[in-house]
Amino acid sequence: MAAQILAVIIFIVMFGLIIWDHIERHIVSLGCGLLTLVLVFGICMHSEAAAAETLSLQSFMVPNFWFQTEAAAESSSGINWATILFIAGMMLMVEGMERAGFFRWLCLTIAKAVHYKTIPIFISFMLMSAFLAMFIDSITVILFLAAVTVELAHLLHFDPIPMIISEIFCSNLGGSATMCGDPPNIIIGTSLGYSFKDFILNTGMMAGVSLIFVVLFFYFSFRKELKASEKHDEAVTYPSPQEAITDRKRFAVSVVIFAAAIVMLVTHAQTGLTVATIGVFIGAFSLLASGGEALSMIKKLDYKTLLFFIGLFVVVGGMEQTGVLNSLAGIIDAVSGNNVKWVVAIVLWLSALASAFVDNIPFAATMIPVIRSLAQAGGMDLSVLAWALSMGTDIGGCGTPIGASANVVGISVAAKNGHFIGWGKYCRYAAPATVLVILISMVCIYVRYF
Repeated sequence: MAAQILAVIIFIVMFGLIIWDHIERHIVSLGCGLLTLVLVFGICMHSEAAAAETLSLQSFMVPNFWFQTEAAAESSSGINWATILFIAGMMLMVEGMERAGFFRWLCLTIAKAVHYKTIPIFISFMLMSAFLAMFIDSITVILFLAAVTVELAHLLHFDPIPMIISEIFCSNLGGSATMCGDPPNIIIGTSLGYSFKDFILNTGMMAGVSLIFVVLFFYFSFRKELKASEKHDEAVTYPSPQEAITDRKRFAVSVVIFAAAIVMLVTHAQTGLTVATIGVFIGAFSLLASGGEALSMIKKLDYKTLLFFIGLFVVVGGMEQTGVLNSLAGIIDAVSGNNVKWVVAIVLWLSALASAFVDNIPFAATMIPVIRSLAQAGGMDLSVLAWALSMGTDIGGCGTPIGASANVVGISVAAKNGHFIGWGKYCRYAAPATVLVILISMVCIYVRYF
């Protein structure tokens, strides 16, 4: 009992400090992870086995970690090293693409294709945001997309805030469609053994249906503001997409690596390549392609995010090893009366509500053992609970400015350029859109799986 209480206290303290946002979150998670290892596993449980299972270092020595030769087994509790390696590899790939000017070139190419008209840019940038976020971290997508949006806004004299809010939402929505789109999905997929194809056929379907309604929602919400800026000076000199390419050879290589990453992800269930192996391959190829700048790219790697994940997995592992998460699953099971439809609704809406106010990554990591226990105890289909958790955490984070990292990044880019997006302005549009997508997701789940 003492171990359970201590594990819960450490978890609550970690969440509180992350929300407080005065200490960098990787320091918070690593500190709480260390406390879990020492106080929970060491002093309370006296269990070296629990600590070893949570650190999960033995996973590197298991052949299935690198090449899936049989049906994927459920991940043990603890650090999900496949997630860490995959995210690190994708970070290196994105850094190489950014240095080659790929993202700015893409934005300017689309803007030129629609003749620099505000409403077509608005719609096409939403669609591009959703599509790119299916394969690239939504933070990166918003980082360059918001910057180019501000640049075009100054050039064409329109308010960039409606576009940035819409792009943020669509990036999170697009990220929900695939296993590699959002960190919660990477954690869910690698922990429960689901492939890229599994996500595309399930959450991808829900995201695709939702995207149609979301584009219409934001268009009718902002159409007056956008139409007011539709007329602009025809004498304006527009930036050329070709000017964005800093190195043509590197540009071509980065596109090839990106295409290869997509192919490997789409086919990894057939080839047997795990996401850990794909992450290592993509990272290695990106470093080789960078030539003399490989060391610089390694230094630019977002180590803080990777360390945050490691500490987070240890804290959640403490909750799982002490049986706290099994107890939480029992409470949900009791409240729902073992009715699978009620369980799905609780997981979906609880995930959405929680993710609107706290980081959706730790919440998703916490809920994975919970839905696994629910499925085992109640004889429910684990995959249906996984899709509900995925949509809830990915989309719930859209509801507030702090719900997902992409939201914070997009709002920060706008603020740095003199366009302040307050809670009222953001929530007035994003919160209803969030409720709309969660409702659509629930209907899709009920119609398709029940």
